[in-house]
Amino acid sequence: MTNPVFNRVEEQAIPISELNRRARALLENSFPPLWVSGEISNLTQHASGHWYFSLKDEKAQVRCVMFRHRNQYLDFAPKEGMQVEARVLVSLYEPRGDFQLNVETMRPGGLGALYEAFAKLKTKLEAEGLFDPARKRELPAFPQQIGIITSPHAAALRDVLTTLKRRMPTIPVVLYPTPVQGKGASLQIAQALKTAGARKECDVLILCRGGGSIEDLWEFNEEIVARAMVESPIPIICGVGHETDFTIADFAASQRAPTPTAAAELASPNRTDLAHRLTSIAHRMAHHAARTVETRMQHLDHLSKRLVHPGERIQHQRTQLEHLRQRLQRAVQYGQEIRVWKTQQLSGRLTHALPDLAPLEQRRTHSATRLALVIGNRLASAKQEIARLSASLAHLNPQSTLERGYSIARDEQGRIVRDSDTIKVGSGVELTFAAGAATTKVISISG
Repeated sequence: MTNPVFNRVEEQAIPISELNRRARALLENSFPPLWVSGEISNLTQHASGHWYFSLKDEKAQVRCVMFRHRNQYLDFAPKEGMQVEARVLVSLYEPRGDFQLNVETMRPGGLGALYEAFAKLKTKLEAEGLFDPARKRELPAFPQQIGIITSPHAAALRDVLTTLKRRMPTIPVVLYPTPVQGKGASLQIAQALKTAGARKECDVLILCRGGGSIEDLWEFNEEIVARAMVESPIPIICGVGHETDFTIADFAASQRAPTPTAAAELASPNRTDLAHRLTSIAHRMAHHAARTVETRMQHLDHLSKRLVHPGERIQHQRTQLEHLRQRLQRAVQYGQEIRVWKTQQLSGRLTHALPDLAPLEQRRTHSATRLALVIGNRLASAKQEIARLSASLAHLNPQSTLERGYSIARDEQGRIVRDSDTIKVGSGVELTFAAGAATTKVISISG
């Protein structure tokens, strides 16, 4: 099956950069990350922090690069000619078309199985909660006796004893001798831990040995040692190897120390520091005591000033009572004066608010006189008007006309006859006189 990347789909030539890009994509997609082994050569550590080198064997070599964000997590320093195992990504450096390996991590050659066993056991014990900080025991601040678990011939023992003697020579030390390297050493280390825990004669234990390769320190990566440390009723400080060395025992311990000397410093207080602290506390206590005495003396002086003769106290109380009596009398007198002043003020306001009845009475009399005059004038005018209207009415009254000899004629329907054309011969006509009335019959009509 042909690869579509290199199928010729068109006759036009492609740039070299495009070719390198396709080749890089092909390599990275075809090869998953994998482990390779070889010898380091041409190692260059660039100022940027990146490492450039080659990995080779007896038949071939390949360029490699390990970027700074990857190499900073290595726990060893690679050197020229060192056999290593590297986890790599197969790639191509496009600008130069160089085939290369991008190294993700690296370990010393031949130790892959040990690292894998270390990681597997660490994951297992961590999942069980053996490394949980909550279960770890707190170190005593002032141990009465310190136990050391190591080989009697180890240089680490001399370092620990020297440090303990320098810091606190009065603390007794108990040695639980055990081999710290070689076949079966892990069982003896675990047994020493159990013995120390059963005897309970120490307040803290130091498990230590000097540095070495991963094979030299492997006894401290055994499960039996880790479980014995977790089960110990005494807090344990692990000072195995150098600062960059990590073992399972470091994670199982109550506290890890980077070196055996540091473990001794964690286990013991420093007598020099304690002396300085005691001196400082003594000075502070003396200063506090002096200030307390001065405060008490001042308080005593104050109390002595408050002590007076009973007669003086009675006289003082009499003076106070007389003063209070005078104040009360002045207060009562002042209250009375205030009330009198307020009464006078209200009386004046009331007097000012009363109405003046004489002018009002004069105004009322004058208004009554004017009203009577106006009413009389209005009545006289009304009488004159009535007389005038009565004369006019009398002049227009039909009765006056009848009294002068006239009469009013009405037809049979009672309508006033004003025209002879409205009546007929033989019809009846009613005549009204000034006094009485008569009914007549029309005999003839004249134009």
